[in-house]
Amino acid sequence: MSLVTRCPVCGTAFRVQREQLAARGGRVRCGKCATVFDGVAALVEEGDEKLALEPSPQLGLFDPSRRGPPQAIEDAEDLPLPPFMAEEAPLRRHAWLWALGALLAIAALAAQTVYRYRAELAVQVPGVRPQLESACRALRCQISLPRRIELMSIESSDLQADPRREGIIVLNAVLRNRARFAQDFPALELTLTDEGDRPLLRRVLGPRDYLDPARVPLLLTEGIGPGGEASLRVFLDSSRSRATGYRLYLFYPS
Repeated sequence: MSLVTRCPVCGTAFRVQREQLAARGGRVRCGKCATVFDGVAALVEEGDEKLALEPSPQLGLFDPSRRGPPQAIEDAEDLPLPPFMAEEAPLRRHAWLWALGALLAIAALAAQTVYRYRAELAVQVPGVRPQLESACRALRCQISLPRRIELMSIESSDLQADPRREGIIVLNAVLRNRARFAQDFPALELTLTDEGDRPLLRRVLGPRDYLDPARVPLLLTEGIGPGGEASLRVFLDSSRSRATGYRLYLFYPS
């Protein structure tokens, strides 16, 4: 027994078979305007009004009367789906692939962010430090104190001759950590200059060169606390130069 369904967009009516509607949960495509609609919900009665039925190439693919003699008809569930009904599966697969790719990209970006800021996370969120250390052991990396040079500054500095020893100068400086977390001690670059501000002697001082030798291990572990300051005094030999000025910069070695 054939049924009649009407396209909700163009209003064209078509004959359909029960097998057609059962094959894809009732979803069919209009052969006139190509709208995909619920053929079951759009079923109409033939008795009350005279319907002008239109042939539909798409719906006709399911019509057993157009497929040859009865002995050549297979069961509806074994019939190959026409392209207009089967196109949704590849689209779904592609959507899943895109979604999976997006999730992998987000996960990779998150992993890179955690790796880049692992030192800050270990200081600001102590609860995740064991997981970060475990991951670093696998990746052969280290979790050192943060090194945000833009949050580190030289509050004051001066360079004077040592009155007790000729040819010896004394560098005094105060470093300040403006971050809300502890930071590693930076390296210092000291350049001695002449009267024309031309460089005469340049020296790089690492934390071990200006920290108290007796407290170096502890200080390197603790770093400069949040909002804290560190004072330093370094004695340098200037006997081979006639310096009249100096420049002092801080940086973190790469």
